[in-house]
Amino acid sequence: MTNTILALIDGSEFSRPVLDLAAWAATRNRAAVRLLHVLPPKSLPRVDLSGEIGLGARSTLLSELAALDEQRARLAMVRGRAILDDATAVLKTAGVRSVTAQLRQGVLLESVAGQEAEAGLIVIGKRGESADRAPGHLGSNFERIVRAATLPVLMAPRRMREIRRATIAHDGSPSARRAVERVTRLPAYRGLEIEIVRAGEGAGGEASLAEAQAVLARAGIAATTRLLSGAPEEAILTHLQDSGSDFLIMGAYGHSRIRSLMVGSTTTAILQKVQLPALLVR
Repeated sequence: MTNTILALIDGSEFSRPVLDLAAWAATRNRAAVRLLHVLPPKSLPRVDLSGEIGLGARSTLLSELAALDEQRARLAMVRGRAILDDATAVLKTAGVRSVTAQLRQGVLLESVAGQEAEAGLIVIGKRGESADRAPGHLGSNFERIVRAATLPVLMAPRRMREIRRATIAHDGSPSARRAVERVTRLPAYRGLEIEIVRAGEGAGGEASLAEAQAVLARAGIAATTRLLSGAPEEAILTHLQDSGSDFLIMGAYGHSRIRSLMVGSTTTAILQKVQLPALLVR
């Protein structure tokens, strides 16, 4: 597992929580942070106007539009560099020893895919620059990253608070078991109060909780367990609030199911409503 955290920032209000969460994970895991800010593809292609039919007003307008597009691209580049410079300073102040920054232009998903081999964790905001247009929903970039990423994804909420208590939402799936295993391997989760919960009345609930608790115990991590009654979404969200949890850990879908991620699924519904940082493990 590569000890580098890939932090995705876009300059929105979710960027600071992304940095705070990346700094928390990096300092506790002694990891490096790689910042990535991706500019969208140019909105207008380069156009050779020498052969345009109809000189005069039309040609002048096209020239002005092309010049405006180039100016916007330059300003976006300047803004992107400023975002990365400010983010680097925030991380350094927080105690992260190794910080690198990359500014790219293109499609975010492709840019992230090209970085995955050199990272062990992705940190991304729950929403981005268009957050106010769809309050209560997950950002489109977040959903795309979760669907496609092979790495664990750490979701930053709008506001961060000190992380002292973590809840592992366990459903008995392979990805949930891998989430428990990840907790045993990283120093970040040691010292936290950890509770493993499972919702619903399906067979094997208590057994899966006991198994997860034993895995943590073998790694020297104490954890409590609780079997929740009721529908998983409501039961888990209510418990997170009532227990005062600061952090949610859960298994993400496997490759086949994640591609059909849609509003209405338990995982999506929980992530839409939870106001805590959440770790999704494939």
